[in-house]
Amino acid sequence: MEHLINPKVKNIEISGIRKFFNMVADTKNMISLTIGQPDFPTPTHVKEAGKRAIDQNFTTYTHNAGDIRLRKAATDFVNKKYNLTYNPETEVIVTSGASEAIDISFRTILEEGSEVILPGPVYPGYEPIIKLCGATPVFSDITQNNFRFTADLIKTKISERTRCIVLPYPSNPTGVSLTKGELEEIAVLVRGRDIFILADEIYSELIYEQPHQSIASHLRKQTIVINGLSKSHSMTGWRVGLLFAPENLAKHILKVHQYNVTCASSISQMAALEALTTGKNDALPMRQEYAKRRDYVYNRLVQMGMDVVKPDGAFYFFIKMPSVSMNSFDFALSLVEKAGVAVVPGSAFSTYGEGYFRISFAYSMDTLKEGMDRIEQYLEGIK
Repeated sequence: MEHLINPKVKNIEISGIRKFFNMVADTKNMISLTIGQPDFPTPTHVKEAGKRAIDQNFTTYTHNAGDIRLRKAATDFVNKKYNLTYNPETEVIVTSGASEAIDISFRTILEEGSEVILPGPVYPGYEPIIKLCGATPVFSDITQNNFRFTADLIKTKISERTRCIVLPYPSNPTGVSLTKGELEEIAVLVRGRDIFILADEIYSELIYEQPHQSIASHLRKQTIVINGLSKSHSMTGWRVGLLFAPENLAKHILKVHQYNVTCASSISQMAALEALTTGKNDALPMRQEYAKRRDYVYNRLVQMGMDVVKPDGAFYFFIKMPSVSMNSFDFALSLVEKAGVAVVPGSAFSTYGEGYFRISFAYSMDTLKEGMDRIEQYLEGIK
């Protein structure tokens, strides 16, 4: 029956991140620096809120867009944190993780023949959905621009078919964010055109030197903002995403969401409500710890002579490979086999990631120290 499978589905693959992680997961005595998952537990008071929801039988459907208390808390959160203003009644959708928010956004705005401009390298969760919608991903090479996806680069890729531009900042895999000035330039370029911005801001609470800036501050009417609780509150398994968009757009996205999942988990929504109210600053101690880890890993990589851009957000380093006659997948496999360290090959993040590898520093300092030691020994051995 293989011939009956939708060709668009047959032509996409499992994420390169997960593919490599699954391949090496059973390797003994391995240090894994692969998955972008916080190593902190979900805050206790958030877990207790989830337990209360179960005990109080809050286990039925909610409004399709999410419990109104959570939507109000979400709009208050982004208003206080990022100076964004949305109507909780009509401009917020609680989704089953940020991944669902991305999916329903693309399925609402894309059609056969549309083009979507993305930075390359980029998180691999966008391209397959774009293709499933019958649209075409158009990559812009940011490797020669310190991983910054600026208006000058975007301008060269815009065509009459361009329907959307993806701005995933702070970035996975590079950890780079954009400045207010860079976002303003993009807004000037796009304003008034028939082009949407999909702003994936899931790492907005994990930015180190400067406050997070959202493109929605400059281009609200054309922007869909994606956020959630996975990274900020260490709630990856709770699957709570947040989508913010102007009412005339959100009302259509909500239809796709309804037929997709009906509503996000009611129990998770109550945990999220606690996270965005009592726990609105829960990310701060995590961010402080990540900053220490980032600085440690950066200093070690520089000492090793690695070519690396210091990330100002998220918890990743995207590192240029040493001069070896291997592609990034073989290099990562060699690291596993010879050093017992797992990283993610750059090719998992589009063809523009080839020649690089990604390290996550969302791991304990002891794990990072051992991982850096092993990488250093490996590099010494191949000189």
